[in-house]
Amino acid sequence: RYDREERKATFLFTNRKELEGLALGKMQSVTIESRDGYQLVSYYTLPVDSGCDGRPDQPLAMVLLVHGGPWGRDNWGYNPDHQWLANRGYAVLSVNFRGSTGLGKEFVNAGNMEWGGKMHDDLVDAVQWAIDEGIADPRRVAIMGGSYGGYATLVGLTFTPDNFACGVDIVGPSNLMTLLESFPPYWQPQIEVFATRVGDHRTEEGRALLNARSPLYYVDRIKRPLLIGQGANDPRVKRAESDQIVAAMQEKDIPVTYVLYTDEGHGFASPEN
Repeated sequence: RYDREERKATFLFTNRKELEGLALGKMQSVTIESRDGYQLVSYYTLPVDSGCDGRPDQPLAMVLLVHGGPWGRDNWGYNPDHQWLANRGYAVLSVNFRGSTGLGKEFVNAGNMEWGGKMHDDLVDAVQWAIDEGIADPRRVAIMGGSYGGYATLVGLTFTPDNFACGVDIVGPSNLMTLLESFPPYWQPQIEVFATRVGDHRTEEGRALLNARSPLYYVDRIKRPLLIGQGANDPRVKRAESDQIVAAMQEKDIPVTYVLYTDEGHGFASPEN
């Protein structure tokens, strides 16, 4: 509570008691310019005592943590995934790539038809910024995310396989055609949105674009460790999206670690999982 006349703040309560007394990494905000001039509002967290002034004493292993949606955004503030990874010694970077919301319609629309295209370029540009700033060790950058972030992980290991040391794909689509064709009934009203922003699976031109941007067809390019986590009951990104890329990798004798949770849906809710 803040008393304006006395100019004094009084502590009332905390809403995360289990965090009291724990050392949390400070989330830093930065705006990174993309290769074609877009301003990418981004956030990064460093391990506690790894440096000062928002820079580590030496480049760190870094996790590029990609948000889902993709029509959502990362925000400044307490982020449990940032803190969990930073606590284990990683720098963590989250980027509001084009197509993210909350940053203007032009920025959202700039992501139209750019899944696996310029949206991914934005992520690569942000990683390069972190390398140039001495935050990330270029040999030890992981890409990780759920839903669209999982798709971005698969894109990272297939479209730009030399950029990342490993990837963690959580409930990410591997084939954009089968993703759109398997929409649950409650998503059907959104089909035109996806046709406009991702690609229209009902037209020949749209199918060609969707196939070209589907990591499933580029598994032979994967050369770094990949962990895939999938919920068996996911109604949005069906189990088949993970099953099919795992099968394609196994057919080509490419190592992959696949964990299927029978009690999960679109993302993991159980702390044990």
